[in-house]
Amino acid sequence: MRDAFSLYFYYCKTSMKAWFQYRVDAFLRIFAVMARESTAVIIMYITFLSFKNIGGWTINELLFLFSFMFLTYGIFIIFFTGLRDFQYMVIQGDLDKLLIRPRGVLFQLLASNSDWFAALGHGLLGIVVFIYSSSKISIEWTMQKIILACSCVCSGVLIQGALFLMFASLSFFIVKTDNLRNVLYWNIKSFMGYPISIYPKLIQYFVVYIIPLAFVNYFPSQLLMGVFKEGNIFPAVYISISRCSWNGFVRVKLSFLAI
Repeated sequence: MRDAFSLYFYYCKTSMKAWFQYRVDAFLRIFAVMARESTAVIIMYITFLSFKNIGGWTINELLFLFSFMFLTYGIFIIFFTGLRDFQYMVIQGDLDKLLIRPRGVLFQLLASNSDWFAALGHGLLGIVVFIYSSSKISIEWTMQKIILACSCVCSGVLIQGALFLMFASLSFFIVKTDNLRNVLYWNIKSFMGYPISIYPKLIQYFVVYIIPLAFVNYFPSQLLMGVFKEGNIFPAVYISISRCSWNGFVRVKLSFLAI
């Protein structure tokens, strides 16, 4: 275990050096990511010039909702960039190099690369929005709530990682998974900037039980604001299913190589 951690941090150090070798360019790209993601917040603000609330949620509560999407994605992309780009490894034949190394394929994928520009762009914006919005909605921060908030962020990271693990698993059988990921992740994620209670029941069930992004920001924000008091083990089941599907598909790949 200690050896695995030291190897992982070595990978991270190498990745950071590669991404930040041109520092001015790096900071401009981070700023560009922040500016791009800020447009959603600006559009929401413009919307609230005409409406006092949306589905009973004020602008500060919606900003709190947004902050979880930014924060969790910023952390997520540090650890799961390899899964995002996995289809290209399969197409170019680079996966075979990982299969013959004395380390797990998934470990190598998670450790080998990190999109630091997206991580810092989303993460910094998420921190700013989180601090601002939480101060405006008067959340009473106790040690229990701080631990709860950290656990909510961690679970949001793992849920998105499970989704990308599912998409990466499909790369063994589908040439390109970009379109599928765009529809089932990015398009659905755009719905999550607003409370799911304003959507039809079909969409609500979809983002809770099929693509469970509601557990990334909607339920955690309600929990911290003292509105939602019930738990749900479904995300844990979803993560387990994603891990099992990955193991199964890797075994299929190895069986093909052995033929």
